[in-house]
Amino acid sequence: MLTWRCGVSVPIVFHLPFSARTLIKHLPSSNQNTFCPHRTRAKTLTTTRIVNSSHFETLNTRQQEQIHLYVDALLQWNRKMNLTAVKDVNEVMERHIDDSLAIIPPIKNSYTSHCDSSCNSNLKLVDVGTGAGLPGLVLAIACPDWKVTLLESMNKRCVFLEHAVSLTQLLNVQIVRGRAETLGKDVSFREQYDVAVARAVAEMRILAEYCLPLVRVGGLFIAAKGHDPQEEVKNSERAVQLMGASLLQLCSVESQSPFGQRTAVVCLKSRRTPKKYPRDPGTPAKVPL
Repeated sequence: MLTWRCGVSVPIVFHLPFSARTLIKHLPSSNQNTFCPHRTRAKTLTTTRIVNSSHFETLNTRQQEQIHLYVDALLQWNRKMNLTAVKDVNEVMERHIDDSLAIIPPIKNSYTSHCDSSCNSNLKLVDVGTGAGLPGLVLAIACPDWKVTLLESMNKRCVFLEHAVSLTQLLNVQIVRGRAETLGKDVSFREQYDVAVARAVAEMRILAEYCLPLVRVGGLFIAAKGHDPQEEVKNSERAVQLMGASLLQLCSVESQSPFGQRTAVVCLKSRRTPKKYPRDPGTPAKVPL
């Protein structure tokens, strides 16, 4: 089993307001006394192997407590909201927390090698389609110096995220309710992030159009994928290039969970995304590039 830690009031941005009645409706009924420049051609991909130790054990006591608080809240709310298909605490720790923490070494290594000398201070990261906060909220706990935006289109999930952020007392998280296609056109979000991540959202062709318009030139887009994403990655090369980026490398990560090896697909953005992208909401999924 693996886990992580981190460092009360958090800026929450909702593009569509929700009522107090909605919040009360989704609150779990169980008690709280629980444990807590120039267009570039795609390069020949290199594969980097990163072998995980127990990430959870590397976290300090406070961060481990925050992870437990988050997992406990996730399972409580999941009884009413269908946040995850996983219902066992050990399986959540192994499948969701481990996978989320496993993306940190590829982010740090790739960013240090290709973007900046350090990614420890004030790195701006957006988790596109964060759902229940995976991996973004877990990354915010593990990396308290990062500024993490959780982007989610569904109101009820945003309600849960607000609760989880408040419960874990995270100070480095912003919650934004909206669609990636819409925010990718918004000057407040377009090309404002050092790193965009996505996990279990869509295939790479679609993710490229969701995520890369949000990434600054010189930044990274990293998709968390399964053990063998080679065909999916190959099919996405055109979409990645149209967004102003190139496929940089595949980072193979040995998961501690029974679900096996995971792969982080790393893309480097070298020029600005053309203004016509992203296309209208729903179009990237219906008509992938």
